[in-house]
Amino acid sequence: MKKNRIILTLVGIVIVVVGIITLTVRNSSNKRNSSNTITIGSIGSDVQIWKHIADLPETKKEHLNIKVKSFTDGISLNTATAEGKIDVNAFQSYAYYVAFNKSSKVGKITALGTTYLEPMGIYSNRYKKVHEIPNGSTIALADNPANTARGLKLLERAGLIKLKADFGSLSGTSAIADNPHHFKFKEIDDTTGPRIMKDNSIAAVLIGNTIALEGKLNVLKDSIFHEQVNQSTKENINILATASKNKNDQNLKKLVKIYHSDSVQKYIKKEFGGTKIDVQKPLSYFEN
Repeated sequence: MKKNRIILTLVGIVIVVVGIITLTVRNSSNKRNSSNTITIGSIGSDVQIWKHIADLPETKKEHLNIKVKSFTDGISLNTATAEGKIDVNAFQSYAYYVAFNKSSKVGKITALGTTYLEPMGIYSNRYKKVHEIPNGSTIALADNPANTARGLKLLERAGLIKLKADFGSLSGTSAIADNPHHFKFKEIDDTTGPRIMKDNSIAAVLIGNTIALEGKLNVLKDSIFHEQVNQSTKENINILATASKNKNDQNLKKLVKIYHSDSVQKYIKKEFGGTKIDVQKPLSYFEN
């Protein structure tokens, strides 16, 4: 009888221990879904925006605690996001996001929602209009595939080159069909764009707005040609992204709503001179 009691007691202890371990594992796996603390990684001026959002009453009302980390390049930020070291990132265009997922060896990321379009611009210290750029000049482009393609599309819209019919979001200079002005193209680290403008061997530089703002440039005023918000630039709309495993996290989805609130948009317009154009579109917009 005593022996049976001991056996039952031991069985009970085992059941309790297993239950505790199971609960601990389950809580650990759901930690991201139940946590109100969100770490956002960003680059350049977007760091300032998310620090502002972190302190807003709207954010506190949603019981969100936002921590913002600054990065200097998109690849390391996307990698940290895919690995779960960063919950959400805010810096990239949809095209850049697609390019990362195609080449990533560390995991995939998922779009949460749209934020804005920052027009890419053509800048020059020497010429005021694109048609003034002399034949045979060198034009600087970003050296990452998504922004190289984006820059080439902008040059086509400016009437300077013609692209092949099958030109894609990751195509490069080899996909130029016609280069009537015999331009040469130099691929650069796009973060150096504002500095490259001072290089006398470069006639024009294509610069994304995040980098332009860091160089004290306003794309609407200082570029000699820039993108417009329309169907042709939809792949250049910026998004919030997270690791694929977090795609249904409701707290992360709240960030999209807060970003588009009136108070946030008034702040962004005032701080960045209208160069971050608010875009509220469903993710299905990119598929049409």
